[in-house]
Amino acid sequence: MPSIRADAPYLPWRDPCEATRLLRYALHRQGFTHTYQSNGSGMSVLSVLTDLTVWCKSGLFVWSEAGRETSHPAGDPVGAARLISRHHRSPARGAPSGERTGPRGHSSPPTRSARD
Repeated sequence: MPSIRADAPYLPWRDPCEATRLLRYALHRQGFTHTYQSNGSGMSVLSVLTDLTVWCKSGLFVWSEAGRETSHPAGDPVGAARLISRHHRSPARGAPSGERTGPRGHSSPPTRSARD
């Protein structure tokens, strides 16, 4: 078993559970408010939409876009959320300009989270 030095910095992307939690918060701010996270065996999984599951393992977030595997460094959960949001969000039909839209173009009210 590897030893951990007491003075070693805490790096959240080395902990898949923590990296996925940070991704979940970043996606929440993008309007993906109904997510489910599960952790175990050195990896973490985040169910975002019916057709979108993000795995965190070996320092990467991994998901499928248009049938192809996409990955992004786990050290950048905000960047991963931005990429996911671009692919899984489209403008709402008839939404006023500037109105925030949720995943797949559904209108969503702003959250009241302290993290926003």
